[in-house]
Amino acid sequence: MSTDSAVSAETAPARRLLPILVPSLAVGVVSALVLLGVSLLADQLQDVLWETLPDALSIGRYSSLWMIVMLTAIGLVTGLAIRAVPGRAGPDPATMGLVDAPLAPGVVPGLLVVTVLALAGGVSLGPENPITAANIALAYWAGRRFAPDAPAALWVALAAAGTVGALFGTPVAAALILTETLASRPGPGALWDRLFGPLAAGAAGSLTMNLAAHPSLDLSLPAYTHTHWSDLLSAIVIASAGAVLGLAAVYAFPYAHKAFRALPNPVLALTLGGLLLGLLGALGGHLTLFKGLDEVKQLTADPSGWSSAEFGLMAVVKAAALLVSAACGFRGGRIFPAIFSGVALGLCAHALVDAVPVSLAVTCGVLGVLLAITRQGWLSLFTAAVLASDMTLLPLLCVASLPAWLLVTGRPQMQLREDGTPLR
Repeated sequence: MSTDSAVSAETAPARRLLPILVPSLAVGVVSALVLLGVSLLADQLQDVLWETLPDALSIGRYSSLWMIVMLTAIGLVTGLAIRAVPGRAGPDPATMGLVDAPLAPGVVPGLLVVTVLALAGGVSLGPENPITAANIALAYWAGRRFAPDAPAALWVALAAAGTVGALFGTPVAAALILTETLASRPGPGALWDRLFGPLAAGAAGSLTMNLAAHPSLDLSLPAYTHTHWSDLLSAIVIASAGAVLGLAAVYAFPYAHKAFRALPNPVLALTLGGLLLGLLGALGGHLTLFKGLDEVKQLTADPSGWSSAEFGLMAVVKAAALLVSAACGFRGGRIFPAIFSGVALGLCAHALVDAVPVSLAVTCGVLGVLLAITRQGWLSLFTAAVLASDMTLLPLLCVASLPAWLLVTGRPQMQLREDGTPLR
């Protein structure tokens, strides 16, 4: 090959990638703004539902009665909203993953409305799935309108990366998720060529969110200073236990979904789902409500504040609440509730055996539950490491992920086909 042709081959990818830089940044910023807007609306509504209203009625804010009444009412209102909005707020959420084909733009407003209701009402789901779906729909619509020659898959990847980058406050999470997806798909160019636009979108999304809201997954856990042989065994046992807890919810998922779908209409299914969530909240305490990110910080702020039985109960109740929320038709994601369940499980292990370091127990619990619930290896490992912000734990987490992955790989996923059978 001549020198000129070699230079041409090397520069061609750059000429192909540069034009998508500006659209990538724009999609990332808009994706973060949509997430920020929904989060702010949900926070305002949450204050009204869980503070203003119970105070006005002289009822305890998180009394068992109020949790049952409020979550039942949220189920009823959400069901009525889904019946009323165009497109019924999208497909059955049990059949949808984190990154799916674009929805029709007309579905987006209704989807965002029911997402706000779930987030504010205490439902054990996070914002990631519906916000990602909404941003993909908007990016795809705008992309096909203003740049019809660009590949359709580009807009899906950009919106997904921008949203995940905003959710985690870093584009690394988006890159890790898309690496698993893109590595299995044939396409021109090196992997980093295909990640160029999504990484730019993820960076723009995370920077926008960091400037506006300063999100953080750091739980301020005690520093992990020295690695011991006993810690290796603890890491493997706790991560494996987390995987088993997550798999229990995964295996129960199609049965719970079938039971709710046997009811005559979604209003009844969501109302019953809300009632069950209220009862679970009364059993596990108010910290087991909502998506779990703020609540998990309360748990880790006082690792000795609850007994091992109480931590274990919260871990199981949160997993059950996630199961009910996802099966009955509420719109939301599963990552943040799974984090809560994993943290509670890790704190349970620490309370049982106080020689197990808190940071090790918490991160390994999260790693195991996330592997089972999301089936995303890189995301699970990254999230567990970020919670402690301690690179000393990373080798132990890598080792602990191996037996946990052996437990979950090839098992059903927490996502169903349209006929109700689980994906594998």
